[in-house]
Amino acid sequence: MNAGPGYLLIVEDDPDILKLLDATLTFRGYRVVKAHNGREGLDAVMKEHPAIVIADIMMPKLDGFGLVHRLRLNPETRDIPVIFITATYVAAEDREFALNIGATRFIQKPVDLERFLNTITELLEQEVHVAVEPLKEFNFYDGYRKRLEAKLKQKIKHIARDEHLLGTRADEGNESLQASLRQSISERDELKLLLDQVYEKLKKFTRQE
Repeated sequence: MNAGPGYLLIVEDDPDILKLLDATLTFRGYRVVKAHNGREGLDAVMKEHPAIVIADIMMPKLDGFGLVHRLRLNPETRDIPVIFITATYVAAEDREFALNIGATRFIQKPVDLERFLNTITELLEQEVHVAVEPLKEFNFYDGYRKRLEAKLKQKIKHIARDEHLLGTRADEGNESLQASLRQSISERDELKLLLDQVYEKLKKFTRQE
């Protein structure tokens, strides 16, 4: 990773979106570093602090919520601006939780590139960024649990709908529907894994009481 002062860190597991954002920012003359999940992104930040972190929320290994929480726990990284870009967490409650844990901006996919670039410019022009205090651990994990449970419920409904459609259709659209179903199943399994981890964290607080 070529992580020099003032670089922009993109943390995104979708290769097409990662390529688009990288090309857009590089063309504008920005130094860009890429990471494919939150864990890689955190490693990059620890090597050299970026000017801005641009992160998806739903990612394997460590998602965007977990990444931001870890950045805010560390006094040395609390002032790094984080822009969330997401196609999954788009409810008002998702946005509220993202801002509460320390996200700086929240952009819904598909990304409006003009708005995205204006946001980058705005944040870079701010000479001082306010350090964001992290939520208390219980409050973070409890809020995280609620967001994950809501997304899992939606994903299960989406899978059931696609499975029903596949059982009633026999046209050329089946291939794209099957691809959508596979993606949804993968995301459902990822949400379940994250929820299990969050439940374990919350059990520790229960035992401490």
